[in-house]
Amino acid sequence: MKRLMLPTCLCAAVLLIASSVRADDSQIIQAWVDAWNAHDPDQLVSLFANDATYLDVPFNAKSIGTAQIRAFAAFFISASPDLHIQLVRGVFDDHHGTIEWIFSGTDVSIFSTGKKYSFVGVTVIDTKNNLITSNIDYYDLDTMLCELGLGTICIPH
Repeated sequence: MKRLMLPTCLCAAVLLIASSVRADDSQIIQAWVDAWNAHDPDQLVSLFANDATYLDVPFNAKSIGTAQIRAFAAFFISASPDLHIQLVRGVFDDHHGTIEWIFSGTDVSIFSTGKKYSFVGVTVIDTKNNLITSNIDYYDLDTMLCELGLGTICIPH
């Protein structure tokens, strides 16, 4: 009985440790959402590795390193001070994750329309040592432009 108990305990301990590491890693998704919603560029940057890249695909805006990522976040937070990210779904596995979200707010100085907007998007992240090394945002810029009165062909959603 003692021989069976030791391997069983070791297996349980390994599974417990592995699941706790996985849980810690996966918290990066909620931390990313919370940081944007806190409107705090420093809180957001604390989630990134020093040499991380942040690519906003629709605007073709690439930020490299935490100083540029902080400036990018500060711009969007000031340009849309009521911005809000609603987490739709997050998936994280083996240092790679996707974050599906709804981004909403008021355009104060992105295009200076003063109008409200809401659009869907997905962020793809890679991590190392519990820090984001790559963040790529994909979203529906056409819908945003239409809601701001700047679109050319607007299809209701």
